[in-house]
Amino acid sequence: MELMLAPPPWLEQLLSTTFFSTCQAHISAPRNECNMFCLDCRDQAAFCFYCRQSWHHDHQVIQIRRSSYHDVVRVAEIQKVLDISEVQTYVINSARVLFLNARPQNSNAAGSAAGKTQYLCQVCRRNLLDPFRFCSLGCKLVGVKKNGNGNFVLSAKKDEEIGRKHEGMGRRLVSKEEEEGIHKQVYQSTPSTQACSNSRRRKGIPHRAPFGP
Repeated sequence: MELMLAPPPWLEQLLSTTFFSTCQAHISAPRNECNMFCLDCRDQAAFCFYCRQSWHHDHQVIQIRRSSYHDVVRVAEIQKVLDISEVQTYVINSARVLFLNARPQNSNAAGSAAGKTQYLCQVCRRNLLDPFRFCSLGCKLVGVKKNGNGNFVLSAKKDEEIGRKHEGMGRRLVSKEEEEGIHKQVYQSTPSTQACSNSRRRKGIPHRAPFGP
């Protein structure tokens, strides 16, 4: 069993932070929602764009975004500082993201997928689109602490493996109807090399000149 490596000290604080409130220091500014988080500061709450420019311009800062009222972070940002392997990702607005915490799920969701291959989050039992272990960073943290068979410490080799896996398996966030449509799509195969080769052949059979005596 893989030994559990302690998560970075900022992870639990990130997962428990409330985002998208109005920054009281810049209450009249147009971009004053608190959707930034600093990885270098301790006991730091969420802050806005202007706070970053003033007090965190040389720090490691990640931006939190929203999807259906739930907090997400872009994979391109978080995978630089954290091992996010085994967490389901989605593509939303052309960017690959993952959810910070578990989301409520309809109790009938599991039954609606009868007859299909089901992948479930090992912590909250949420349906997943791909064979990952967790639906969010929060569930991975709970799973790692409980079972001790994972870690959050990033290595160069691990980072490369994560990038390849999420590139091949991550999908955009879709509705139930869209997801069913995706599974029913039939993709036309590309023409084979042989077929392409045949289409380029000249018509007729070339004739060689007869050999001389």
